[in-house]
Amino acid sequence: MKANKKYKWLILPALAGIIFGLTLILRQQPRLVETWYARGIYPQIAALLSNVSSIFPFSLDDVLYVVLLLMPVALIVRVFTKSMKWKNAGKFLLNILAAAYILFYVLWGFNYFRSPLQERLELQDREPNTEEFVQFIHQYIQEVNALHCSFDSMDKKNVDELIEASYKELAPALHFDYPMGKRPDKQITFSGFYAKSGITGYFGPFFNEVHVNQKILPIEYPFVLAHEKAHQLGVTSEAEANFYSWLVCSNSSSQQIRYSANLFISFHFFRQSRGLEAYQELVAEISPEVQTDINKIREHWNKLRNATMDKTASKLNDAYLKHNNIKSGIKDYTGVVDHVMNFSLDSAFQQRYDLAPH
Repeated sequence: MKANKKYKWLILPALAGIIFGLTLILRQQPRLVETWYARGIYPQIAALLSNVSSIFPFSLDDVLYVVLLLMPVALIVRVFTKSMKWKNAGKFLLNILAAAYILFYVLWGFNYFRSPLQERLELQDREPNTEEFVQFIHQYIQEVNALHCSFDSMDKKNVDELIEASYKELAPALHFDYPMGKRPDKQITFSGFYAKSGITGYFGPFFNEVHVNQKILPIEYPFVLAHEKAHQLGVTSEAEANFYSWLVCSNSSSQQIRYSANLFISFHFFRQSRGLEAYQELVAEISPEVQTDINKIREHWNKLRNATMDKTASKLNDAYLKHNNIKSGIKDYTGVVDHVMNFSLDSAFQQRYDLAPH
C-alpha cells in the first residue's frame, strides 16, 4: 500500500505520456479523428462546456491562465517559507502541467488531427494559373469597393445574432451539427497586453469560450468574431477558420458583416500577389474609401503593437502550430487564399448547397 502511495504522483504524468503517444498515432489517422472525435465526441464536449461557461460573464479561461502563471510563484514562496519541500513542489507542478496537457487535447486539441477542409467539405482542390488568380483579385477588389460602408454605428449583439444565423444556415455545407453549444462573445481580460502582440481574439479550449480583444476596431469585429466561433466548432487550422469566417460573413444579410470579412481576406490576397507584374495595378484599383479603412486599421495596430512582444508571440505561435500538425506554422493564416479560390471555382459545391459564388 505504501509503495502505491509513493508512486501515485506519477499517474497524471504517465497519462500525459499516453496522450502524447496517442497524438503521434492520430496524426496518421485523420478519418478516425473526424468520425470518432471531431464529429462524435467533441460536439458533446463543446455543448456541455460552452453551456456551463456561458453562465459566467467573465472569461474562465483567462482566470485559469492567471492561476497557472501564479502557481510557480506560490510554490516558490511555500518552499522558501519551509511549508513545502522542493521535491514535493516539483511533483505538484509536474502534475498540474500534465493535467493541463491532457485536458487540452481531450477537450479540443485532438481536432488538430482531423481531415483537411477539402476532404471533409468535398471541395475540389485545384491550382489556378497566374492569369486566373489576377482576374479573380480584380473581381474581388470590385466587390470589396462595392461593399464599403460605415461602422460609425454597429450593434454587437445584432452582429452576433446574424453571424449565428449564418452559421446555422451553412451548417450542412460546413458539415457540423448546429448549434454545438453556445458561443457568446467574451472580452479578453487583458486586452491591452494581448494587443501588444497583435492578438485580436482567441478561443479558450479549457472552457470552450470565444474571446474578442476589446481593442479591435468596429470594422474588425464581425470577421474576428466569426473566426473565433469557427474554432469553437472544432476548426483548428487558422486558414480554415478564416475561410469559415469569410464564407459565413459573406452569406450574411448585413452589409457591415460582409464588408468586414471581405476586406480582411483581401489582405491575404494582396500578400500573396506581391511580386506579380500586375500587383501595382491591382493596388491602384482599391477605392479611396477602402484604402482609408486599410490605413486606419494599420495605424491602429501600429500604435498598440510592441515589436518585441509581437515577434516573441509570433515565434511561440509558429512553434505551437507546427507541433500540432499545422506544418506551415503561422503561414497557415494565408492558406485561406487557396480555400477561397477553391470555393469560388467549384461550381458543383456551390450548386449542391445553393450558394452564390463570391
